[in-house]
Amino acid sequence: MSLPRVVNIADLRRAAKWRLPRVVFDYVDGGAEGEVTLQENERAFRAVAFRPRAAVDFDRCNLRTKVLGCDLSMPVSLAPCGFSRLVHPRGELAAARAAGQAGVGFTLSTMSGYRLEDVAEASPSGPLWYQLYLVGGRAVAEQALERARRARFKALVITVDTAAAGMRERDARNGSEALMGGDKLAMIPYLPRLLAHPRWLTAYLLDGGPSTFPNIVVPGGGPMLLREARAALRRSVVTWKDLAWIREIWPGPIAIKGILTRDDASRALDEGAAAIIVSNHGGRQLDGVPAALRALPEVVEAVNGRADILMDGGIRRGSDVVKAICLGARAVLVGRAYLYGLAAAGEDGVSRALGLIRADLERTLALLGCGSVAELDRSFIEPPASWSAR
Repeated sequence: MSLPRVVNIADLRRAAKWRLPRVVFDYVDGGAEGEVTLQENERAFRAVAFRPRAAVDFDRCNLRTKVLGCDLSMPVSLAPCGFSRLVHPRGELAAARAAGQAGVGFTLSTMSGYRLEDVAEASPSGPLWYQLYLVGGRAVAEQALERARRARFKALVITVDTAAAGMRERDARNGSEALMGGDKLAMIPYLPRLLAHPRWLTAYLLDGGPSTFPNIVVPGGGPMLLREARAALRRSVVTWKDLAWIREIWPGPIAIKGILTRDDASRALDEGAAAIIVSNHGGRQLDGVPAALRALPEVVEAVNGRADILMDGGIRRGSDVVKAICLGARAVLVGRAYLYGLAAAGEDGVSRALGLIRADLERTLALLGCGSVAELDRSFIEPPASWSAR
């Protein structure tokens, strides 16, 4: 699908808003409670100023990096996003294929609408990571991790900031639980809003209205139903004690996602984490916590080079990626940015989102007078004084 007037991620967001019914768009776009943290995630990047170096010339910027042993064509990976099959029928397949073609990582959510083996087949050359929730208990998780290992997923991402579901007020108003629970009768009051988007509704119905999570396979019961998964997710808290057991059954590196403080970063390293992902879940869990970018320096100081550090939350431009790397991240995860593209034009839209970020990265590095992402450090930026590591 052609997107001739799209020149930045904000344009993709507008296209997504036009194509999706409100219940789905707000699920992607919204945050918890008053959405203070959601807004702070983006505002934090605007608070950081660049310090460019003039009169510097080079032929080409080198964007390549390595994270968790995986080579990336630029310091970007796609974040785990559940229920993305509601955004577009090809969902994770389209996103993984676009990521693989771009040479960046893709993280598959436990709450995927497609089998992890099919996602691996869609992206035979791209780095694949699997994100784990303990939905269904340990036996279910063990089976999924063995499948992920056989399907050549390289790393495991464990999300630790979901002790309870965030109160996403847009979702409560829009009836998203009915849609994501697959309860067609409960969707009747919201039907006029769905009918206002016939293209999306037709695709949704032709797709059969995703009804199961094929990577959450209950022994003797088959794939978990959508209507069962939300309640099960609320009971699937990952604790530090679980990490010892997970390390025993997962042979690859492990990244801990959802860290905002030095104490938790240090504990994650003690538990064997190979990477820390500084994240507030995109502002979708506890509202009022710091922007992920603002929390980054504290975690970087605590880790002190002992593990890879990534971050997510609020990234809408390649210049945002540069600022995160200057503050100590090895790479970033993007979620909403690629979901807007997925909604707007499927696989082509995800490719467009990644292309926009890549072009921004190359241009920003050139204008900074820096020839490689490996050379970026705090000398290229001026963050607010209050952001010093505490």
